[in-house]
Amino acid sequence: MEKEGKAKGKWLFFWIGVIASLLLGWAAFPKLIYFKKDQPVRFSHLKHGEEASLTCEDCHSFRGDGSFSGIPDLAKCLECHESAIGSSKAEADFIKLAEKLKKENKNIPWLIYSKQPDNVFFSHAAHIKMAKLECSACHKSVGGRTEKNPPYRFKWISGYAPEVMSMKTCETCHEKKGISNACFVCHK
Repeated sequence: MEKEGKAKGKWLFFWIGVIASLLLGWAAFPKLIYFKKDQPVRFSHLKHGEEASLTCEDCHSFRGDGSFSGIPDLAKCLECHESAIGSSKAEADFIKLAEKLKKENKNIPWLIYSKQPDNVFFSHAAHIKMAKLECSACHKSVGGRTEKNPPYRFKWISGYAPEVMSMKTCETCHEKKGISNACFVCHK
């Protein structure tokens, strides 16, 4: 009788451990592989676009060889922001960071929203110049619709945020526009 009670107690502890592990896993595991971070500078595409009348190309331009320059370096930002424009906390924080980075000869460590996997070839020129797409067609979260930049969502396994740009998004757009979805079109 005593042996039977000990066996039941062992099974009870086993099932409590299994249930606790499952609950902890469901709660903790997603937080381990997905997390949000704020950008190093509070930046508003809305303020730069609508209020300052800048276009995407004013900061994100094409090089002479047709390749896309991507995120502007600190020098580009300082063309307008060498000194404070206005008296907002965000502007003061930016000027303080810019001075520090300039002394260290570094750029702003932006977190990239739309980093593609290494096996993907993406040409901004083909999409912007040839297909005449607006930047916001692909960059919905940073396309000028918000007061400040959205949090950066990081996927630990692949290192990029799939909800920003995904293969399905690209395939759907290609299909809608009558562009080939053959693997070699986008993958190298």
